[in-house]
Amino acid sequence: MDLVGDSRPKGEEQQGKPMLVILVGPPGSGKSTFCEEVMRLSTRPWVRICQDNIANGKAGSKAQCLKSAATALNDGKSVFIDRCNMDREQRAEFVKLGGPKVVVHALVLDLPARLCISRSVKRTGHEGNLQGGKAAAVVNRMLQNKEFPKLSEGFSRITFCQNESDVQGALNTYRALGPSDTLSEGVFGQKNSDAKVQLGIMKFFKKTGSSESDNAGSIANNVQDAASLKNAEEKNSCSEGPVSFSDNAVTVLNEQKDQMVGMNSNAASLSDAPTLAFPSISTSDFQFDHEKATDIIIEKVEEFVDKIGNARLVLVDLTHRSKILSLVKEKASKRNIDSNKFFTFVGDITRLYSLGGLRCNVIANAANWRLKAGGGGVNAAIFSAAGPALEVATKEQANSLLPGSALVVPLPSNSPLFIQEGVTHVIHVVGPNMNPERPNCLKNDYLTGCKILRDAYASLFEGFASIVRKLPKGSIENLGSKQFEIQAHCQNAPRNSEQKIKRDNAHEYDRTKKYKGSHTETGDDNSDAIVGKISLGSEKFDRSTTKAWGSWAQALYEIARQPQKHKDVVLDISDDVVVLNDLYPKAQKHLLVLARYEGLDQLADVRKEHLQLLKTMHAVGLKWAETFMHEDASLIFRLGYHSAPSMRQLHLHVISQDFDSKQLKNKKHWNSFTTAFFRDSVDVMKELSSHGKARLEDYDKLMSTELRCHRCRSAHPNIPRLKSHIANCRAPFPANLLQNGRLVSSPSNASIDA
Repeated sequence: MDLVGDSRPKGEEQQGKPMLVILVGPPGSGKSTFCEEVMRLSTRPWVRICQDNIANGKAGSKAQCLKSAATALNDGKSVFIDRCNMDREQRAEFVKLGGPKVVVHALVLDLPARLCISRSVKRTGHEGNLQGGKAAAVVNRMLQNKEFPKLSEGFSRITFCQNESDVQGALNTYRALGPSDTLSEGVFGQKNSDAKVQLGIMKFFKKTGSSESDNAGSIANNVQDAASLKNAEEKNSCSEGPVSFSDNAVTVLNEQKDQMVGMNSNAASLSDAPTLAFPSISTSDFQFDHEKATDIIIEKVEEFVDKIGNARLVLVDLTHRSKILSLVKEKASKRNIDSNKFFTFVGDITRLYSLGGLRCNVIANAANWRLKAGGGGVNAAIFSAAGPALEVATKEQANSLLPGSALVVPLPSNSPLFIQEGVTHVIHVVGPNMNPERPNCLKNDYLTGCKILRDAYASLFEGFASIVRKLPKGSIENLGSKQFEIQAHCQNAPRNSEQKIKRDNAHEYDRTKKYKGSHTETGDDNSDAIVGKISLGSEKFDRSTTKAWGSWAQALYEIARQPQKHKDVVLDISDDVVVLNDLYPKAQKHLLVLARYEGLDQLADVRKEHLQLLKTMHAVGLKWAETFMHEDASLIFRLGYHSAPSMRQLHLHVISQDFDSKQLKNKKHWNSFTTAFFRDSVDVMKELSSHGKARLEDYDKLMSTELRCHRCRSAHPNIPRLKSHIANCRAPFPANLLQNGRLVSSPSNASIDA
């Protein structure tokens, strides 16, 4: 026990500071029992604050809990906050009750998921009526989105309990506290943050016609059955594996402790979903900044995860101490990415099935540009595990690969990876390099590096999607007997004579040729892109001319190519441009003016020869702004381009400066329109005329800047506060926006420089 006696002088101060102990844990973790046990035996005055009974024995509000806690602390009593408190936001207001006269502790009941679920579904008479079948779903949701407390939140002490022995130790510590006793500060009982990740049920299915109580009993029994089956293997509850329910049956993934720890499992059998296992690209040997890399991983996963059906993406690293895995898990949780479709896994990417029970039919290789074996890290491991068959198959497809590109290689059936692990395809992908000892070092040019890394992940995920689209319905276990001769060509993939690929009806387009009439002679209206035909083996299928942009990002491209098919959203069509409302407007009025020219995907593609096109786009944007201002003279507009857009096809934003929109939800939305990342149309045209290209601003640097009012430049902590401010701010716009026609307003509008 780390109890510390109070050495202060006798008198009023010897009473000791009140303690505020915030319990953290899902339903069934034992929070209420812990409080009751401490209060039953402790000589220290304790008050338990529980939202389930705060309103005269009935459920109340968080505000009532805060008020009651503050009152008890002011009376010199110590307080338990008996709520789930599973994320930082839920804890923040309670932590603020601390101060010079109150110490704040966190007690984390991070018990095995199976135990919490079993307790929750079996209990009756719960204060908050959270019991039976519905409790299991709540436990699952909370465990998927939990966020462990940190000292930086304002805690002086954090205690982690990960099994019943830990709980008993914490009980002994707190109930031994006298009125003047204190506890030492710091973090106690926390295992390595990657050593164990609690897992909940991925899906919860009720039998048709069954009552909730029947299901609850069945689930509870199944949980106990699973526990007894694994008891011999899992003496230590810290090796808890994923628990999943399907038709009220429990499947427990038999993982080896400290070898494989999955962040999540699927509700169905692990062999039912096509799965891509991929390492973090360029963060090991190629020394790419981890924060930037993980932001891009999350960005690209979020873009693709809903486009791959029931398929799964799994980020893999060798060690529990992986910073990449920790960052990605934290960011994925905050973005609420579907944990059935994207999760992390610790283990050797070449032995995921044989050692960890995770079946992946596709694995990604962080390759070198020569596509050769050797070197170190993932590349060496995969070539070694796959044997000579992978080298031969790779050479048949290509001899080299440019950064940002990916190449899908069907793995021959005689490869050990195919035979032992069930891997049917390897996707080689080359990312950016920041290591001066490696070829093509970017020398900390992260603007270029981030673009290449985005292209690399987009190419990788598109390659996987091309495989998934050709898979038969059903288990991927059947893939061992059938090879799918599919190759995903990416934007920069080399096309030399040794690639042995025939192209039927392939089309070449001049970069400045307009879309009008440029679709394929076959009349194919494939929404992925302009398509040609590629023959691989005996199969023919449509292939996109580019793989750097995901299918979601192709929407504007398709509208520009064939606007007549999108008359429901298009406002105006000409030979040069298409005008439409932004689907997710960030202001009262928000239009897009699309260029109808092939090859102009973004501002980076624009050169001096395109100046007349940009002048046309600007004139069209001005016309629409004037139309809106005629209807509402108070409106003020900016016309401009994003330095690095998320949607393919060059487009000009025409956006009113009220920013009154429910679609404006986060820092990225705000900063993309109010920082230097948004390039004013007049400036872009001037730069093209004088320098032949437009200046592009750093996405990562500008998206992370603080939220500032676009008029008075005052800083605000969050979007709601910012929106409240800008709704009333009438300060003059910054001087730089008042020059050179960057702001467009009605002559009668005096508010622009008021």
